[in-house]
Amino acid sequence: MTTHGGPEPVFCTVVPPHVLDKLARSEDPALADPARRTLQRDAYERTHRRLTTVVGAPSIAAPADAEPGKPHRTIHDAGHRTDLPGRKVRGEGEEPGTDATVNRAYAGLGATFELFLSAYARDSIDGGGLPLDATVHYDENYNNAFWNGEQMVFGDGDGEIFLDFTLPIDVIGHELTHGVTQYTANLTYFGQPGALNESMSDVFGSLIKQHTLGQTADEADWLIGAGLLAPRVTGSALRSMKAPGTAYDDDVLGKDPQPATMDDFVRTGRDNGGVHINSGIPNHAFYSVATTLGGHAWERAGQIWYDVLTGGQLKKDALFTDFAALTVAAARARYQDGEELQAVLKAWERVGVRTA
Repeated sequence: MTTHGGPEPVFCTVVPPHVLDKLARSEDPALADPARRTLQRDAYERTHRRLTTVVGAPSIAAPADAEPGKPHRTIHDAGHRTDLPGRKVRGEGEEPGTDATVNRAYAGLGATFELFLSAYARDSIDGGGLPLDATVHYDENYNNAFWNGEQMVFGDGDGEIFLDFTLPIDVIGHELTHGVTQYTANLTYFGQPGALNESMSDVFGSLIKQHTLGQTADEADWLIGAGLLAPRVTGSALRSMKAPGTAYDDDVLGKDPQPATMDDFVRTGRDNGGVHINSGIPNHAFYSVATTLGGHAWERAGQIWYDVLTGGQLKKDALFTDFAALTVAAARARYQDGEELQAVLKAWERVGVRTA
């Protein structure tokens, strides 16, 4: 495991600030009020996380009786308040209850654990059996889900734009993968390194969904957050890895701003330098590699990306070109000069990122 001086927990949400900003400006209070409340809560949690990095995050270790290679999950219920973690409602090995949100969170944590263990021999997100904790029913009409450096938190959505954030399993996997990045490459959450951070979460979030459904790369929808948008929204998901910029085009939300290539790279000071926007470029590169190779995307394409994330050469401030070059080296190291290497080279060429 590489931590480049120790993991620095960051506050990472699945819904980008620019989406909530758009909603907050709506003339409809049913849309604007939950968005404003969510933005305020996110700002508080983000500040709290920064303070934690100064004083030091609390140490989290596997219980003494935890069995290696087995998940240790705990689900809490915030009861629509903001105190974390909330009341414990389900522990590891306990039977499902009547709350579908609790059950989905429990299953999603398990699916994430299973993908990393079975595909990459990684025991939990830190590689050392870290307990997986989550809180559901956070705040009132909270329009987000986040990883705060220690646990997962899910809102129920406002029912107008967003539904329950435990519905898409890739949202759960996306946020937990921020934890994997935290414990490995520890990519800085700003600009291109931040977009790579977000892209890693989209990549493995999608792989977790595909692994759970037993899908091949050709069968997958390559959408992030499908099923999260309410019926009134004109859109299919938060993001599309197959076709960045096409996930939604809605009167309220606006149009999906993600670029697919460097020709349309977005320069902005918002959203930590566009981390949720420009992630579309490495996302599309991964999609291209996975579909070119075919079969199960978590195998060869996912293995190359995992090798780079955990290999110790990916610097905290890596640019797209740095990451691309490392994927070429990883493909060559694992698969020599085979079709895997050619797929990686062509994918980065397609999105306009140099690999040399």
